[in-house]
Amino acid sequence: MAATVETPQKTVDEPTGTANLDLEHPVESAAVTAPRASPPNSPRTPPTLWSQMKPFKGMLHDLRSRTPYYKSDWTDAWNYRVVPATAMIFFANILPGIAFSLDLIETTNQYGVIEVLLSSFMASFIFSVFGAQPLCIAGVTGPITVFNKTIYTIIEGKPDSPPYLHFVGWVYLWSAIMHFGLAILNACNFLRYVTLFSCDTFGFYVSWVYLQYGVQVITRQFPGPDSTSPGTGTEGAFVTIILSLLTLVTAHLFLVLSRTSLFHRLIRRFLSDYGMPISVIAASAMAYWGRFNEANPTTLPVGGAFTAAGGRAWLVRFWEMDGKWVGVAFPFGIVLTILFLFDHNVSSLIAQGSEFPLRKPPGFHWDFFLLGITTFIAGLLGVPAPNGLIPQAPIHTQSLVVLGYVKKDDPEKAPASRTHADADAEATLSPTPAELELSTIDPIPAGRERGAEEIGLLGIERPVAVVEQRVSNLVQGALCLILMTGPFLHVLSLIPRGVLAGLFWFMGTDALATSGITAKILFLLRDRRLAPPSDPLYKVRKSRVVMFLLLELIGFGATFAITQTIAAIGFPVIIGLLIPLRVWIIPRLPFTAEELSILDGPTASPFTMASVGGSI
Repeated sequence: MAATVETPQKTVDEPTGTANLDLEHPVESAAVTAPRASPPNSPRTPPTLWSQMKPFKGMLHDLRSRTPYYKSDWTDAWNYRVVPATAMIFFANILPGIAFSLDLIETTNQYGVIEVLLSSFMASFIFSVFGAQPLCIAGVTGPITVFNKTIYTIIEGKPDSPPYLHFVGWVYLWSAIMHFGLAILNACNFLRYVTLFSCDTFGFYVSWVYLQYGVQVITRQFPGPDSTSPGTGTEGAFVTIILSLLTLVTAHLFLVLSRTSLFHRLIRRFLSDYGMPISVIAASAMAYWGRFNEANPTTLPVGGAFTAAGGRAWLVRFWEMDGKWVGVAFPFGIVLTILFLFDHNVSSLIAQGSEFPLRKPPGFHWDFFLLGITTFIAGLLGVPAPNGLIPQAPIHTQSLVVLGYVKKDDPEKAPASRTHADADAEATLSPTPAELELSTIDPIPAGRERGAEEIGLLGIERPVAVVEQRVSNLVQGALCLILMTGPFLHVLSLIPRGVLAGLFWFMGTDALATSGITAKILFLLRDRRLAPPSDPLYKVRKSRVVMFLLLELIGFGATFAITQTIAAIGFPVIIGLLIPLRVWIIPRLPFTAEELSILDGPTASPFTMASVGGSI
C-alpha cells in the first residue's frame, strides 16, 4: 500500500507522484519532507567480481525500481512543458540526423531520408514505451554515419564484395548479441569509472563534429570538379552561406535574449523554448524570398513515401550472404558495441546529470538491452542503427525543467541546483500538473513587473523540478513517422541545406559554451582581477589546470584526428581508452586528491550512480 505523507502544503501519495497542493503558496514553500529510504551509513563489504557480474542482476534491479513509476510517466505528461520540449527535440533530433546522413546517402546510395526517419521513429517508440530512461533521446548520430561509411569504403573495393546492407546486417546482428550479453552480465557498471574527464572530452569531440559537418554542408554546395558534385552554382552556394549564418545568429539571439532581464519572464521562457524552431522555419522561408529564390539553393533530397532507397524491399535478407563474410563482420560488430556501450550510456548519464532535479530512478542495464533490440531491427530493415544522442539528450531534459523562485536567505532551499543526493531526503515522487503549473504563475499582480525589492524578497529563479515523462519522446518519434508521408516529405524537401548547416553550428557552439574544457580554457585566459574569487579552480595550481586540460585536449585531438582517416572505424576504441587513462594513469600524475576532486568528478549524482555501483 502506498505510504501517505502529510505536510502543511500538500498530501503526497507514493510512489505514483499524485499530490494535492495548496495553490495559495508559492513554489518555494511547497516543500516535500517525506524522506526517501537511503543506504545505511555503516560500511559495506566491497562487492566481488561475481556479485557485479551476476546474470540479470542489473536488468532486474532496473525493472523493479522503475516499474512503480510507469503510470506516472504518462500521467505527469499533462503539463505545458511537454509541448516546447517536443518541438525543441524534434527539430534538434531529426534535422541533424538527416544532415549527418547526407554524406552516407550520397556515398553509398543504400540509404535515404526515409531510412533516417524510420530509424528515429523506431528508437523513440521503443525507448519511450519500454525504456527505463525515457528522457534519453536516441536517433541517428554522427559516429554511426562515420562507422557505416567507413564499412562501405573498406568492403566496396574488395573483389567479390558482399552486398553492403547484407554485410551491415551481420555487423548489427553480432553487435546485438554482444549487447544482450553485456546487459545480462551488468557491463553498464563500467559507468562508475566514467567521470567528467571522459564526458567532457567526448562532448567536446561531438561539438566539433557538429561544426565540421556544418562546414562540409557548405563546401559541398560549390560546383565541384566533376559532374557528380551536388553544387548548383556559386550564387546558390553563397545563399546557402547566408542562410546558415542567419540560422546561427537568430537562434543565438533568441537564446541570449532569454537569459537577459528584458521582457516579461514568460516571454523570455517562450524565446528559450521556441527560439531554435522559429529560427529554422524563418531561415527556410527566407530561401524563397526574392533573389534568394532565384539562386535556387540546394534543399534536402527525399524519395517516395514509405519507400526504401532504390525501391528495394524493406526486409534485408542478410542471412543469404556468403559465409566467409560472416566472420569478417564479427570484429566490426565488436567495434560498434564499444561505440554504443560508451556513447549511449554516456548520453543517458549526461541527460540525468546532477544539475537536473530528477526524482525517478535510472535504468542503464535494461536500456542497453533494448539498444541491442533496436540494433538488430535496424539490420533487418536496412536503416542506420540509432543510439543515444549528445547534445540532444541533455537538451531534452533541460527543456523539461520547471523553474521556480527560491528565497535567497534560505540555505536549505537555495542550492545552485538540486541533485539526486539532495533528493535522498525528499519524497520519491514526480511533480504533478498542479505543482508544475505553479512555475508559470506570476505571484506579482498582473500589469506590473517586479521591482528590485520584490525580486530580492522573492528570491532567485532556479530549477525546482523536471517533468519526467514519456510523451515528448514518443510524440517527436511519431512526428518522424508522419514526415514519411507524401505531403510532409514535400515540406521536408523545401528545407535548404544551408539551414541545416546553421543548425549544426548552433548546436555545436551552444554545446561548446557549456563544456568543461571550454570553462578551463576561459579560466586560463581570464584576467584574474576581473574574475570571481569564488571559482574553485583558484584552489588548483595553474600548472595542474594546464596539465589536466592538455590531457583532455589530447584525448579530443586523437579521437577527432582518427575520424579523418581510413582508420575511422577504430575511433570508438580511442574513446574507450579515455576511461583507463582516467582510472589508472591520471591518479599517478602529480595531482593532489583535492585538485583532482575540483578538476574532475562524477557526471551524475550518487543516487543515479548507485544503480551502477557508485562512482570512483
